[in-house]
Amino acid sequence: MKITKNKKILIEKIDTSKVYEPAEAIKILKENSFTKFEEALEVAINLSIDTNKTDQNIRGVINLPKGTGKKIKVAVLAKGEKQEEAKGAGADIIGENDLIDSISSGKIDFDILIATPDMMSTVGKIAKILGPKGLMPNPKLGTVTQDIKSAVQNIKAGQVQYKNDKSGIVHAGIGKMKFNEDDLLVNLKEFLRTITKSKPDAVKGSFIKKVTIASTMGVGLQINASSLR
Repeated sequence: MKITKNKKILIEKIDTSKVYEPAEAIKILKENSFTKFEEALEVAINLSIDTNKTDQNIRGVINLPKGTGKKIKVAVLAKGEKQEEAKGAGADIIGENDLIDSISSGKIDFDILIATPDMMSTVGKIAKILGPKGLMPNPKLGTVTQDIKSAVQNIKAGQVQYKNDKSGIVHAGIGKMKFNEDDLLVNLKEFLRTITKSKPDAVKGSFIKKVTIASTMGVGLQINASSLR
């Protein structure tokens, strides 16, 4: 991948071989954000897991205390009074068979889909469309639920889904670079705390190998994760 002129300057300016204290790393990244668009603070946590073993993979959701700063468009598949509940909670798109038909035709104008349990047999008809896009409702992620109100509100407030990739790394955006340093630090602490708690029973010994943070277009800085615990 071609390195941009601005990134080359950052690489020369910032010592990327050093392990930073979290607050110091956030301060450096904020001071060296150079893009015209609004960057996010991104975290990558390298885990001591064997991704070929299903009992060592992790997946779940985190409610970030300070939110993500990102507007999430939420769609809800439900019937009757659950549709009213979704509307009251602030869902952007609400429907039943009409929403299923819309998705079937290729119209996907939302970031997350929530469904009540009684809709899942119908959702199965569009699983091949939703699955590859990571939009399939899942009880483990809180997107298959009877408590539509809480699900919508949590997502709108700053809920982040996470799962490890094939390399055993968990990636996520945990706030906008315009957030103040303290708020970004609070979100970072909560993210690491949640990942640490998700350690599978099958994993023995150390779970967190390395934690790196970066702005969207910036350099990655390794941080001292023990300072966040």
